[in-house]
Amino acid sequence: MRSKGFSLTAEQLALSEARRAKKAAVASVTTPLVDQVKGRIVERNWIHLKAADDIPDGHRVKILTWNLLAQCLVRRELFPNSNCLKAAQREHMLYREILLQNADILCLQEVDRLEKLLPVLKSAGYAHRYAAGPNKKHGCLIAFKKDLYEEVGLKLILYDEQNVRATDGKGVNLHGGTFRTRNIGHIVALKHSQREEGVIIATTHLFWHPKYVYEKARQAAILKREVVQFKCSIGNGDWPCIISGDFNFTPDDPVYSLVVGDPVLSVQEEKLNSSYVVHTTIDPTVAAGASKVDENDEEGADPDKVITNARAAQPADGLLSLSELIDLFSDPPLKSAYDIGLREYMESLDESNKPTRTFGDRVTIPSSRRGRYEPEWSSYTFYWKLVLDYIFILDAPGGQSTITGVLSGHRTEELEPGLPQLGVCGSDHVSLCVEIVFTRT
Repeated sequence: MRSKGFSLTAEQLALSEARRAKKAAVASVTTPLVDQVKGRIVERNWIHLKAADDIPDGHRVKILTWNLLAQCLVRRELFPNSNCLKAAQREHMLYREILLQNADILCLQEVDRLEKLLPVLKSAGYAHRYAAGPNKKHGCLIAFKKDLYEEVGLKLILYDEQNVRATDGKGVNLHGGTFRTRNIGHIVALKHSQREEGVIIATTHLFWHPKYVYEKARQAAILKREVVQFKCSIGNGDWPCIISGDFNFTPDDPVYSLVVGDPVLSVQEEKLNSSYVVHTTIDPTVAAGASKVDENDEEGADPDKVITNARAAQPADGLLSLSELIDLFSDPPLKSAYDIGLREYMESLDESNKPTRTFGDRVTIPSSRRGRYEPEWSSYTFYWKLVLDYIFILDAPGGQSTITGVLSGHRTEELEPGLPQLGVCGSDHVSLCVEIVFTRT
């Protein structure tokens, strides 16, 4: 039986269709992933180190590295004067800064809340790889523009499981470690989609404790060794490497000198020697001290803590001597993109016309040594004000790299009274970004 409903007029049909179209339009509008108001930060200038005519033709890559300050590590007592410690206060500042430079490759440390970050990266055209140490709630992430690069290799390095000595059957601990840190190195091999070449990208977050100098030297040496072995194992031994991250050592530290191939000074050697200990996380028989620093401590704990709950190292512990560490780092040394790139540029400028301040403007380093032209700060809080983050380069055999541009540092007054701060920076670390051109000779 035919229903006896009323028929709609042409005007009513048109109105109904307009309402449906309006609902569909509203439904299609999504909330922006990055809120520009909540994401307000202090923007920094890009420093062009080379004139356009002086930039060589080669594989050009722009890379950004940044420690995001994992939300799971935020504690009010560490950042007493910060006004944005809640995730909702910081997250859009983080997203804005990550995307602002439009880097080809991102190396991020202390990454958590992946369910929030990954959609932002995906919307900006990035693919990614994430890795974390055992039972850690934050990790390291490498992201790359998927229209520029294809992943062709991947490796995770667990520093606690790595040997620094060859098997010799003499009962010596081959790991040669001082502390089970659960820190990692994360490596990705990327082939350029438009060139018959690629690049090996590694990022890391070394052990935070300022007194464990030897352990950081051990981890940095392992990372360099594993990067070189990895690129050869996948048949790309002629590719250059970029190794960036939060290394937790300063430019005047003995580990920095080892990394870049500078002689280790006597004062640096003393600092290294005082860290030849074995913590209870390696040797459980070590008697417990009154104050403990254990494997659950994270970067950001009180940097003035001394070594506790540890004993002096013995020959059987397998720790490397200074000469053995130098051999493990071996030639060629790594090059720091900021230190190399800014040195020639800044030295050519008038003292009153420098576009950014560097580490050497506040800490005396002889001109014959490296490190003077690292950023003035890469971490700035109420309790610590340091340079801890770097972008290192290992040129391909027969190749060379040219630093064509860097992101300038913050002015110190912008960072007061300490990061993170609303409208300034959403992390306790400052992002670094460089553009590099790789050429073959």
